[in-house]
This record gives sequence, C-alpha cells and structure tokens, in this order.
Amino acid sequence: MAMKDTISNKLQEAFTPEILQVADESHLHEGHAGHGPGGETHFRVYIVSAAFKGKSRVDRHRMINSALAAELAGSVHALAINAQAPGEG
Repeated sequence: MAMKDTISNKLQEAFTPEILQVADESHLHEGHAGHGPGGETHFRVYIVSAAFKGKSRVDRHRMINSALAAELAGSVHALAINAQAPGEG
C-alpha cells in the first residue's frame, strides 16, 4: 500500500473527518534532507474534523502526529498539517 493511502486510512479511522486531503509532495524536495529514492517522504495534510473542536493548533498537530507515529518514525520525513474543526476557515 502506498504511504499516502496508509496516512489517509489512519487519519480517517482516528478522526472521522468531514474533509481529508493527503498530498505526496516528495517530488518538491528532491535533493533535500530526508528525500529518499522513490519519494513518499514529504506529505501535506488538510483535515476538517469535529475532533479538533476547542483544541489549539499545537494540540491538533500532536493528535495527528500521534496517530501517525509509526510512519513519522519510519520513512515519512516531513508532514505539513492544516487541521481545522468544522466551520473554521
């Protein structure tokens, strides 16, 4: 399974988002630290979930990082996160 799909599935399961977009941006980081052959190292996540209501930006990032701990400890080098509660934006 592609890392993008793994990230999507884990976030879907953890947060039941209204909106979830996961983009592999590894091609934008060729030659930079953490980029590996074959990509799948740099991702951008946009997620809207009721689970983030009343949570600070830092708390939201911690929640996502916790859900993706295995991936972040492995081949994922960078994760850009935009996490919102419904109605924010």
